[in-house]
Amino acid sequence: MFLDAVFEFPTFLFTFLLALVVLYWVAVLFGGADIEAFEAVDIGLGGMPVTVAVSVVVTVGWFVSLAAMTVLGGPVLGGVVLLAALFAGLLAVLPLRRLFPTTTGDSRTAFVGRTCVIRTGTVTETFGQAEVTAADGSSAIVQVRQTGADSFSAGSPAVIYEYDQNGEFFWVIPHPGQRETS
Repeated sequence: MFLDAVFEFPTFLFTFLLALVVLYWVAVLFGGADIEAFEAVDIGLGGMPVTVAVSVVVTVGWFVSLAAMTVLGGPVLGGVVLLAALFAGLLAVLPLRRLFPTTTGDSRTAFVGRTCVIRTGTVTETFGQAEVTAADGSSAIVQVRQTGADSFSAGSPAVIYEYDQNGEFFWVIPHPGQRETS
C-alpha cells in the first residue's frame, strides 16, 4: 500500500523531486556539490537559500501528498492533492525565512563615516579601540588605527574614514570639532 501511494499521481512527482533533493544534499555532504551554488538566485524569500526553500517545499509536499493519497485515494483527487501539497510546502517555508536574515553587504563598511568614541588610552598605527554606534542603535567595540601624529585619549571623539579588510580594523582621524591646535 505504501509503495502504491508513493508511485501514484501526484506523489510520484514529489518522490522524484525528493530523490533529487536527497542526492543533492548527499553530494553537498561529501563535497561533490557547492552549497552556495544557488544563493545568488533571489526568489523573494528574504535571504533564504533557494536550495533550502526547494528542499522544504518538496519534502513537505511529498509528505502531504503521500498522506492525502493514502487517506483519500483515487486519481480523481490527484490534481487537488497536488495543489494542496504545493501550498502546504510553501506555507512551511514562510516561517523559516526568519532564520535567514537578509544582509546588505559587509556590515563593517557601514561604520565608515560614523563618529566613534576612543576607548583606549591612545591610538597608534598598531593599537587602539573605539566604540561606534550603528544605524539601528546598537553599538560595537572595534579595532582602530591612525597614520598621523594625532593625539587620542579615552573618551575623545574620532571619525572612521576607512576599513582595512586585511588587518580587520578601521582608520580614524580626530573629530573635526576636536582637533588640537599647536
